[in-house]
Amino acid sequence: MADKEAAVYIVDLGESMADCHNGRSESDLDWSMRYVWDKISTTVAANRKTWTVGVVGLGTNKADNPQHKDGLEGYENISILQQIGPMSMSDLKELHRKIKPSRTSGGDAISAIVVALSMIEVYTKKLKYNRKIFLVTNADSPIDDAEESIADVAGKLNELNIELVIIGVDFDDADYGFKEEDKSSVKATNERVLLKLVDKSQNAVFGTMAQAVQELSIPRIKPVKPFKAYDGSLTLGDPAQYKDALSIHIERYFKTKRAPAPTASTVVTKPELIGGPSQLTMAPDEDVEMGGTEFSGVKHMRIYRVNDPDAPGGKRDVEFEGLAKGYQYGRTVVPFSESDFPVTKLETKKEFTIIGFVPFSSYEAFLNMGETGIIAAQRHNEEAELALSALIHALHEVESYAVARYVQKDGAQPQLLLLKPNPGIEDPFECLYDVPLPYAEDVRTYQFPPLDKVLTVTGHVLTEHRLLPSDELNQAMSDFVDAMDISTFGTDDEGKPAEYAPIDELYNPVIHRINQAIRSRAVHPDEPVGPPADILVRFSKPPANLLDKARADIESLIEIAEVKKVPPKAQGKRGKKDQVKPLSGLDIDSLLGQSRRTTISPSNAIPEFKQALATADDDATVESAAKQMGSIIRKLVEDSFADLFYAQAAENLRVMREELIGLEVPGLYNKFLVSLKKSILSGELNGDRREMWFKHIVGGKLGLITQDESEVSEVTETEAKEFTT
Repeated sequence: MADKEAAVYIVDLGESMADCHNGRSESDLDWSMRYVWDKISTTVAANRKTWTVGVVGLGTNKADNPQHKDGLEGYENISILQQIGPMSMSDLKELHRKIKPSRTSGGDAISAIVVALSMIEVYTKKLKYNRKIFLVTNADSPIDDAEESIADVAGKLNELNIELVIIGVDFDDADYGFKEEDKSSVKATNERVLLKLVDKSQNAVFGTMAQAVQELSIPRIKPVKPFKAYDGSLTLGDPAQYKDALSIHIERYFKTKRAPAPTASTVVTKPELIGGPSQLTMAPDEDVEMGGTEFSGVKHMRIYRVNDPDAPGGKRDVEFEGLAKGYQYGRTVVPFSESDFPVTKLETKKEFTIIGFVPFSSYEAFLNMGETGIIAAQRHNEEAELALSALIHALHEVESYAVARYVQKDGAQPQLLLLKPNPGIEDPFECLYDVPLPYAEDVRTYQFPPLDKVLTVTGHVLTEHRLLPSDELNQAMSDFVDAMDISTFGTDDEGKPAEYAPIDELYNPVIHRINQAIRSRAVHPDEPVGPPADILVRFSKPPANLLDKARADIESLIEIAEVKKVPPKAQGKRGKKDQVKPLSGLDIDSLLGQSRRTTISPSNAIPEFKQALATADDDATVESAAKQMGSIIRKLVEDSFADLFYAQAAENLRVMREELIGLEVPGLYNKFLVSLKKSILSGELNGDRREMWFKHIVGGKLGLITQDESEVSEVTETEAKEFTT
């Protein structure tokens, strides 16, 4: 099928489209444009130049189409809003301004289809294209119902192999189960005319807008073309050395492929667009258009510096070419030059060879490491088909998997693949499925104590213990699991029990939610993004009916397991700590005769500092305690003989840092540390105390409190690193 697509959307802009019907709070036009914007924005997001879009307005105030310009009758109030071509964000924003209800009820839908036909025929010529026309209307305007005209239009649609999709506002649809009451005679007649056109067309769809809007929330699964990853021989043994070695010409394709979430780009508004001179020289392909505003990709520039006591500022710039890669081994950086890399690189040649076999029963599914591939015989090669079929059936009969070494091309990293036979019994296609296997270094084994017994230090085995579940608890858990079974909780079309969450209805909420948000933001840049679709979150929690059904088993399990609510952990608040109240409700401080502490003594600084913060009622008390602790730390550094008191001062500083983070007042600590660094490096604290700074503060990771550690901090990670260097 052709990968090129030409789609024309015919949108009814007649004055009746501005009205609201059937209890809706939005106009027929806005409701219909949900479907149109979703389709167009999906095309824009695909970013394919071969996917083109055109838009025709039906019921416009004026006429702008080639047929009307040539003097043909019946083409009034039809305008081409956008010629067929690739759709960009700027075009989308311009089109958004043109989609408004008109002040006329004229315009023939059949004539609008003819205009769209002509646009597609001129643009695509005789080339291979997927040709589509979408008509969105409420059918309140008169339509030409001449049999000859309908037959001619249907014949032209069939000749050009154009898919026609007619979606009407409040159209009757027996399959969907919708019928509009008190329908006007004009609209009923028009529906029959359009349905007659659909019946005469070979590739046409007729539906109601309610169904189309409802299905917008269903994620679209992107079809992926088969990609050949390998074309060569599958061998068993070495054909170059042994005549009896097996060699089958095969082709390998991807069966499953990981779908990544859309990535974001870091861009900046071009300076010339906001009135300033441009200082950037960007390549044309680095520009991004969004909502009519051009953006440029952000360029990154890195500067590498090394310590050099002879250079100004103690740092010297070096070129990137003069650097060598280094790898951390413990706390030591091991340099690794470019000349050392060839030693580590494994020289491989393209191959796909079977190195062993394993029984079905000895393989665990958790060893699967990645995406699945499918292996088939070379097309139009009967000898390869017969040989591969024999291998597949042999593996199936002996109930074994094959393990193969796979190198996609010369120089590529080798992989171990597990080959699973598919003999074509349930699935008529004979093939081998493959999945990557881990190497020994990829597998981590851990030992855990047994769940059904307790081993004492003397070697005795206990089967009854407070850490082991009782028979009553085991039965309660078993009943709970059975009650929460969702394997048959759903219902099929006939109302019979069925699987609750079938695999084809499970969608990745991250991928599809981001796609929905992007489409919403592209069409409505100034409006908030709506909530996620129900289909994305309906399996995120157990169904309410199931919970009600299992309520008795849940309560029984809670009672037998003695599940109790844990008191909430006290959270630090800005300027004041919440004290954990004892379950007894007694005031411990009053019982012990302790009063609120206002001064901190150097001999017992840490406990008294914590107590002062715990009983603080306002910011002033916290600030006073931090100031006193800072003075104590300064005094320890100043009075230290060599490094005698450095460790004690660093411990006081660590406690001060942790407590102020918990109180969400990191500014007090950061302000003190800036002052302390200045005093240490300038020699104000009785001589050279730089060892205290570099060894105990920088080495002890007692630097500034960053935004990663406290949301209220104003210090970034980069600023903190610059402060300690």
